[in-house]
Amino acid sequence: MLVDSHCHLNYDGLVEHQPAVLARAREAGVGAFLNISTRRSEWEAVVASAEREPDVWASVGIHPHEAEQHADLGEAALLEATAHPKVIGLGESGLDYYYDKSDRAVQRALFRSHIAVARQTGLPLVIHTRDAEEDTAAILAEEMEKGAFPALIHCFTASADFGHKVLELGLTISLSGIVTFKNARELQDFAPAIPADRLLVETDSPFLAPVPYRGKTCEPAYVRATAEFVAGLRGESLEMLAERTTRNFYNLFRKAVP
Repeated sequence: MLVDSHCHLNYDGLVEHQPAVLARAREAGVGAFLNISTRRSEWEAVVASAEREPDVWASVGIHPHEAEQHADLGEAALLEATAHPKVIGLGESGLDYYYDKSDRAVQRALFRSHIAVARQTGLPLVIHTRDAEEDTAAILAEEMEKGAFPALIHCFTASADFGHKVLELGLTISLSGIVTFKNARELQDFAPAIPADRLLVETDSPFLAPVPYRGKTCEPAYVRATAEFVAGLRGESLEMLAERTTRNFYNLFRKAVP
């Protein structure tokens, strides 16, 4: 069994055919899905999808692109939302200096708020970081000094140096379909260095369809193609990688029940 540890089932391209999308994924051997939110207005729908489907789980959080629109969100709103039994994680949250859609100081403040809630609840924080390695690593190191919290870097595309830093801090790394792209050589070189107990796979669907589905709307079934590719990079069988990444998912997201 595989787990799609990061998908957006309520985004255009998937939400219109959500039951069929899930059925295709289950046929491909995907046994669990983490449906990720990026803004507060999505929380209700993301959680509702998880309520309807026993193998779908939800996260609540604010993407760095949306930080300015949620600058006054506060920890209380996140804490209240995490009380739902199908909410097993926080995020995605983090820093994005590539598009700079929100003020960087606001991004950093909201990122720290999510970390505080992760520390209070024990729920893992799903981290988005792009062109912000230095600040992301610094904030994570500073916050870990205040008290440990579970977290993962989703859709990892950063440098190997950053990867080793977050691994040293105890984080998990999730690989998406980007690892299958021809120009992802650095990422392909780093993939075998991720400890077996700290690796997840994801689609980030409806984005980033892996080879051989490039150009199509990505969907959770395609996590199998990514897993097969990563297994090849690591010299493992698909069955071994699937078993390990599934175990890692439930070890990290302890609120989820297989």
